[in-house]
Amino acid sequence: MVYPNLSIEKELWKRGYRRVAGVDEAGRGSWAGPIVAAAVIFPQEVKIPQGLRDSKLLTPKKRQELNKKIKEIAVSFAVGECGSPIIEKKGITAANQMAMRKSLQALDPQPDFSLIDYFELDSLERSKQRAVEKGDLHCVSISAASIIAKVFRDDLMRKFDDDEEFSVYQFGKHKGYGTRLHQEAIAEYGVSRIHRVSFIPKGLKS
Repeated sequence: MVYPNLSIEKELWKRGYRRVAGVDEAGRGSWAGPIVAAAVIFPQEVKIPQGLRDSKLLTPKKRQELNKKIKEIAVSFAVGECGSPIIEKKGITAANQMAMRKSLQALDPQPDFSLIDYFELDSLERSKQRAVEKGDLHCVSISAASIIAKVFRDDLMRKFDDDEEFSVYQFGKHKGYGTRLHQEAIAEYGVSRIHRVSFIPKGLKS
């Protein structure tokens, strides 16, 4: 079983970067709702919370527990989001970059260096960032960011169930992803204003 470690953070701390942020997103493949990014800065003396892993490998209960613990021990954390209108207009990659940039800009204090899952950000100096392949699996800061982003987005999607306009889609159960339940709701009710129409197979949109 693979658990993330602090090897990259320790390397950067030794090089003089005191505030290293991990950045990850949630909701990239969803058919509805925003894409959400989170950024987390841990102190150098951090003790890795027990069970910390990529958010996709955790139960909802464990994600909630770790989300609370991460926020208690982090130097700083923040989220950024981009809604479906921006995703439809600019594309998912640009929206992902925008959400990540928002999360980093909201950190206080600001990071000296950023570790980003899979790709670099166009808005950051290349010397102040590193793309980490499978960072949510191997890097503690990125894994923590993946948990905060996932919990924030899941909570947001559940809240749509309380709105009469969206309740028929039962977003709390599938979080906007293309499950059979979601497909059946789209087939019966059509798309809503928070759907990413370009993500949905053509046969389901009518």
